[in-house]
Amino acid sequence: MARARQTLERRQLGLALRRIREESGKTQQAAAEAIGRVRSRIVELEDGKGTLSREDLVDLLDFYGISGDERETVLALGAQARKRQRGRTYTDLLPGAFQRFADLEASATEISSYECGMVPGLLQTPRYVRALINEGDGIWWDSSEAELEQRVAFRLDRQQRTLSTSTGKKMAFILTEESLRARVGDPGVMREQLAHLLALIDERDDLTIQILSPESYLNPARGGGFTLFEFAGQGSPVAFANVVYGPSTYFHDEADTATMFRVFQRLHELALSPQESRQLIDRIMKDG
Repeated sequence: MARARQTLERRQLGLALRRIREESGKTQQAAAEAIGRVRSRIVELEDGKGTLSREDLVDLLDFYGISGDERETVLALGAQARKRQRGRTYTDLLPGAFQRFADLEASATEISSYECGMVPGLLQTPRYVRALINEGDGIWWDSSEAELEQRVAFRLDRQQRTLSTSTGKKMAFILTEESLRARVGDPGVMREQLAHLLALIDERDDLTIQILSPESYLNPARGGGFTLFEFAGQGSPVAFANVVYGPSTYFHDEADTATMFRVFQRLHELALSPQESRQLIDRIMKDG
């Protein structure tokens, strides 16, 4: 394995391998011994600062007991990580792209998210998740109860991984008022969802929610949504642009992430204060 500078491709490989190792119940020391390396090499790999030859990656996946589609996806990630990457964006075209988004999300120390039209995934209640995913069943994918259950389970697992962390993650969410008034499921689903937002605001010091009024003037992100990830100096920030359909696109060039941080700061200035936002959520819940 060669030491290499951190790139988004190497970070994605490292995060995937860390998750797989932890799920398999193996230690970094045991993984290193399985491929004849020292533990520091596995640490570098999982931190996105190293690469593995295909042969070593195959041996590592054998040790973790990984086969099938997941194995092929990780091998493809490994091939990407070994390349000298150019360009300002990274487009994830491999299967399981949402899993790698969740890996980034769980590893970030700061998350800044803007969403219009719906409540962000990390803040959704189980009933809201199910109602939201059910809206796409039979349209974005073939109608399938198994598919629906899998998507719901993944969303809830993603919340658990990110919100239950003890690393002092800081999270800031800006939602449009439309997100609070949209009818996802029946009225009871929305009342429960709004109550959940209020509970999060009251219970978590590491999380803020602000609401952007439809009367806000000069919204630079009107009609769009994005998420910014920061890693406390353990790698450059990464931005993710929301899409309704198509591949996941990430921005990791400093010029792009700096622009998106400026946009988020502008939205922060335009939105209601956290206290005013809480009052609005409470009022909409009671009126509904």
